[in-house]
Amino acid sequence: MANIKSAKKRVLVSKKKAERNKSVKSSVKTAIKKVEAAIEAKDKAAAETALKEAIGKISSAANKGVYHKNTAARKVSRLTIAVNKIA
Repeated sequence: MANIKSAKKRVLVSKKKAERNKSVKSSVKTAIKKVEAAIEAKDKAAAETALKEAIGKISSAANKGVYHKNTAARKVSRLTIAVNKIA
C-alpha cells in the first residue's frame, strides 16, 4: 500500500468506485439478458417490458459515468432493433 496519505485515500476511493461500477454493470447485463431471453422465446410483450427496464438501467449507468453515452446509445439501439424484429 502507498505511504502518502493522499495516495492511500485514492486507493480507497478507487476501490469503492470500482465496486459501484461492477454492481451497475452487472445489473445492466442482467437486464439485457432478460430482454434477449424474451426475444428468444418470441414473446413480444415480455420483451417490450424488459426493454423498458433495460433502457432505464443503461441510461442510469451512462448518467453515472459507468458507460460512455455512445456505448449506452448503441446498446439501447441494438436491443430496440432486436425487439422490433419480433413478428
